[in-house]
Amino acid sequence: MTPGINAASKAGISHTIHEYEHDPASAGYGNEAAEKLGVEPARIFKTLVVAVDGKTLAVGVVPVTGMLSMKLIAKAAGGKKASMADPQEVQRRTGYVLGGVSPLGQKIQLKTFIDASAKRFDTVYISAGRRGLEIELSPEDLARLTGGQLVPLQQE
Repeated sequence: MTPGINAASKAGISHTIHEYEHDPASAGYGNEAAEKLGVEPARIFKTLVVAVDGKTLAVGVVPVTGMLSMKLIAKAAGGKKASMADPQEVQRRTGYVLGGVSPLGQKIQLKTFIDASAKRFDTVYISAGRRGLEIELSPEDLARLTGGQLVPLQQE
């Protein structure tokens, strides 16, 4: 069990765990998950951590088929600029390794923003906290568990 799975179980929300054999040579974790699980890639969401205005960390959860707009996440977080956060800082603050960062069960729960496209699906897949491990849950439960907001986050 990972902290992400434990958080979903403890909250009593409906979820399903999906495990697959992760290929260490694969750089596109989300696309690998979609292919190995036989799921439409737009339902697999990646967790990206950004630094807003160079100081505050925030989480953007976007489909693996899209690109996180730094402008839109900065605006959602109440800032002016955003950039990808320092990888070591991400691991220290979330407790997860890169490629396995989950928006659930973080050491320090970061402010979370989920791309509004998640609302198109009954359930979405996110990292359960380890490469090769996904958790499927409703977008509403994801927002509730993370205290997140569903907002447009994808680059046009």
